[in-house]
Amino acid sequence: MEEIRRAVVAYYEHLPENDKKLARKTFKAMDKNGDGKINRDEYVEYLTRKKATNFTHQSIFRALDKDGNGSLDFEEAIVLYYIMQSGRAIICQSCKTFLAGAYFSCSKCFFNVSGSTYEICCACYGGKNYTHHGDAIFCDNYTLLRQSRSVIQEVPIEKRRKTLKTHQKGLLVPEITVGLAGITLGVADLASKFYCSVL
Repeated sequence: MEEIRRAVVAYYEHLPENDKKLARKTFKAMDKNGDGKINRDEYVEYLTRKKATNFTHQSIFRALDKDGNGSLDFEEAIVLYYIMQSGRAIICQSCKTFLAGAYFSCSKCFFNVSGSTYEICCACYGGKNYTHHGDAIFCDNYTLLRQSRSVIQEVPIEKRRKTLKTHQKGLLVPEITVGLAGITLGVADLASKFYCSVL
């Protein structure tokens, strides 16, 4: 979680002043009783009202609460904003904990156009504590990102520029890769061609 916190500090420092004010305003909206901190009930109530219930998972709140006092101050709460904006609210499919650091993904699900993915924590993967389809190929998230980039680089430069330009806003690796796969390999071929081999 500390690497996410470091990313948040860097991200926040680069926000325009209007966005920083909006972050403070959002924090105050969450802090219903005005005590300068957000308790679990305020957190859940706000996210439920915003129809963001996938962020109400207890393990996310616990991970955000750096000092473990049962509430979030502003510095802890802006981590939530970052997690929501970056898509980092990933829960282990086996033990249901928040995946703050390295985790494993099924590469076949990752490249599947349906958008459904399957992620598990390192402990569940290492301990074989998961149930998934028999031909799954698991990769850690960092290797999957690097491998995805190599697939993008295989696309002819003319098509790569066009596709990357299309996806310039809100760039998400899975979307780009699937988009490129449709141009060059086909999604099914891409998943079967992709192997996670780092050792």
